[in-house]
Order: sequence, then structure tokens, then C-alpha cells
Amino acid sequence: MTISTTIKSIQDIMRKDVGVDGDAQRIGQLGWMLFLKIFDDREVEWELFDDHYRSPIPEPLRWRNWAADPEGITGEELKDFIDNTLFPGLQNLQPRGDDYRGVVIRSVFEDAYNYMKSGQLLRQVINKLQEGVNFNKAGERHELGGVYEQILKDLQSAGNAGEFYTPRAVTRFMVNRVDPKLRETVMDPACGTGGFLTCAIEHKRNHYVQTPQDEAILQRSILGVEKKPLPHLLAVTNLILHGIENPDQIKHDNALARPLISWGPKERVEVIVANPPFGGMEEDGIETNFPQAFRTRETADLFLTLFIHLLKPRGRAAVVLPDGFLFGEGMKTRLKEKLLAECNLHTIVRLPNGVFNPYTGIKTNLLFFTKGAPTEAVWYYEHPYPEGYKSYSKTKPMQFAEFQAEIDWWGEEADGFAARRETERAWKVPAEQIKARNYNLDIKNPYAAEQQNHDPEQLLARYHQQQSEIQQLRDQLKEILAEALHRQPNQPGRKNTP
Repeated sequence: MTISTTIKSIQDIMRKDVGVDGDAQRIGQLGWMLFLKIFDDREVEWELFDDHYRSPIPEPLRWRNWAADPEGITGEELKDFIDNTLFPGLQNLQPRGDDYRGVVIRSVFEDAYNYMKSGQLLRQVINKLQEGVNFNKAGERHELGGVYEQILKDLQSAGNAGEFYTPRAVTRFMVNRVDPKLRETVMDPACGTGGFLTCAIEHKRNHYVQTPQDEAILQRSILGVEKKPLPHLLAVTNLILHGIENPDQIKHDNALARPLISWGPKERVEVIVANPPFGGMEEDGIETNFPQAFRTRETADLFLTLFIHLLKPRGRAAVVLPDGFLFGEGMKTRLKEKLLAECNLHTIVRLPNGVFNPYTGIKTNLLFFTKGAPTEAVWYYEHPYPEGYKSYSKTKPMQFAEFQAEIDWWGEEADGFAARRETERAWKVPAEQIKARNYNLDIKNPYAAEQQNHDPEQLLARYHQQQSEIQQLRDQLKEILAEALHRQPNQPGRKNTP
């Protein structure tokens, strides 16, 4: 039985349990169990190479001692053990000296939950995992990585959880273009399930890791922060799958919850790759962590402000942002002015509709910028659909090979991209022209001929996109009005209405 078949059979068993409701809960349930199984497999490896290795998990709570025996505890006894012994024990783990694995496990289980109600079905799931997943078996690591990638893709159709997954073709292209070197720290302050970070790990291993010492440098050069429990759990597991032995640098936290000025010089990084959640609103009070001119409750805008702050001089970033950021006004105008003044926004790759289907139909863009010098001109590249495509879908997702045209065209930042040429897909806009447009970056391809389009699918996709953009503008307007009313002082002889 393949690992893929094993996972599918586990999900089928979970569907029989009355406590598990929907894909997101199934993935959450599978997530913590897969984490413990994979961690136990890695411990077998660590014990082989280190005679002094001590597990951060107390003996009774280690997978091998309560789950591995197919004839082990089951029914009510198993459910009671998981709910009242395993979870409380893991949620209170402490570090041992310099070994912070216990803290990693504690952070993973802080908000994890056992949804399953049937101890018998729990035993069936555990036995399937024990039998079908072995991270230390030759040949199974690669397959397990592929299956895990599919689990993350499944989040796209699991309600709002889809915001945590960026298509692998996009993450790989973005990392490929910023090209993080071995000793450069790579950070994703909104890391979701860790897709950008695992791409950065693979990129460094493929291009720069040649010795065990290089690998040790790589291990400490990857940083991430994720606010929500399920994607954080999946991100930590993802990094363990990619050979990061102690992923304590993936913090379970909200990177926006700290005052901007509290991020000191020692926390600055060379590379940021990220897809901050867009369209979302932060809770009241978060915006006060930012300077007055850049206060908003819109998550993506706050993150971009943070990214600019976190980059070292000559630090590089690649960020996914929606069309609404390009043409947005108010605080967005001030943020774009800051971006162009403090960074060289050298490239915007405009993606077509459907890249993030089915989670959102909003058109998105990839912004590439380097901190330390102002923008003189912005190059745009309009990414086309592959021949014969009208949109992307679950069965026809975007492929990395599609970006070869951009890679061939890209050139070198060191010489100011002197080799770039305007084409029917690429055009250059001077910064002065953008300033004259009040920093509206939504600049259409001047070489694209206006054509009448009567294709129903494309017209419907365009309609949905416009509706999404209208809703974003409504949300922004509500936010501006709410802030204005909140700041309006009491006038003599009048009472502020609640």
C-alpha cells in the first residue's frame, strides 16, 4: 500500500467519526498524528547517530510506547489517554538545556485538538499510520513529501484554510528569483504551512550546500511566524519532513502583534518571501503597533510595512499582493510612496485569474524589491495562460515551467537589468510617471490590443473578480469611516451617538 493510499484510507475512517466535521478538522486531526509519527521516526535516526540523545517527550507519551503496538490500548481507554494524558503532557513540555525540541512540540499542541470521539476508530487510524508511514524507509521520504504537499493543497477547498497555501509553482519561482545564498537568513513572517520556507531550503541545498558544515548553517537560516494553530502545526511538520532537525525558529505567534520599532537591527534579514493574507482584517488595537501614517486593519498592508522594516540594507523581498493594493488609495498610497522611496521595486509580475482557485478569484501580483535605494523605474511582466488554457483549476494548476519565459528575460540586478527589453508581455514605467499617477501601480500592458471578449467563462471570471475588488473597496471605505467617527471629538452641546 502506498503512502497516498494510506492517507486516503485514514480520511475515510475519520469520515465515520461523529466528532470530525469537514475537511479542515480532518486535516487538523491527521496533522497532529502525522507530526508525532514522523517525529518518532526522526528520533530513531537521531538515536542511531547520537548515543546521548534524550527525547524531549516523556517515555509514556512517545508514539512508540502508546501507538505503535497494533494490539495496544483502544476504545474508551485510548480516547481517555489522548484527551487527558497525552495532550496535557505535550502542552506543558519544557526545554532541556539547549534542546528546544520540547518547546517546538508544546507550541504545536498548544491549540491542537482531538476531534475524534470513537476510541475504536482512533485505533484504526493509528494502526494505518503505523503500518503505512515510515519516514526512515529508503524511497518513502520523497513520496511522503509529495503526499504531504497534496494534504496542503487540500486546504484550498477546506473553507478559509485555503489562505495558507500558495501554489508550489509560485513559491518556487519567487524563491528562484530572490536566490537566497547559504548564509543569508530567509524569513516568512506569515508563513502559513511553510511553503516558501521549504522552497528556500530546497533552493539552498540544490545550489549552495556542499558539506555538513554548510548544512548546519542552512538549519539556522530559516525563520517563520504563523498565527493560527493548524497551519503552524503543518509548517513545523513540513520543515521536519524537509530535514530541519529542530524547527524552533517557526514561531506560533502574530508577527503584527509587536510594535514595529521593537524589531531591532539584530532581527533584520537578508531575504523575505511571503504571501500575506489579503482581504482580512486584524483585531482592534493591532494597528497601533505601527506609525500613524501606516495604520490600518487590513492585514496585507500591515505586513508589507513590516517587511520593509525587517529587511537589511540591500535585502531582497518577493511578495504576493492583490490588484487592490496596486490601485488602492489612502493609506495604501502612503505605503506605496514609502516602498518606492526606500526600496527599488524593480519588477511586478502580473498573474492571470485563477492562480489561487478555488480559494479566491482575485487577480494577484508578484512584487520584487530590494531595500536601500529608491525606485527609478518599475518593470512589469504580464504572465499569460499556457496555450489552450482559459483558466487554472484543481486538475490544471499552474506549473513552474510556465515561468521560464520570465527567467530567460530577467537579467541581473547588479547591472540594473540592462539586458531587459520591452516585449508584448513586458514594459517599463519610470518612477516619475507612477508618482504623477498618485502612486497607482495598476498599469495595464500598453502592447495588449483591446479585444472584444465574448467567452462566457472569462466574462464570468472577470465579473467575480470585479465583485471581489468592489467588496475590498467597500471594506476599505467602512474602515476609513469607522476610524473617522472614532476620532471625531465631542462637540459642545452635542453627544456622540454610540
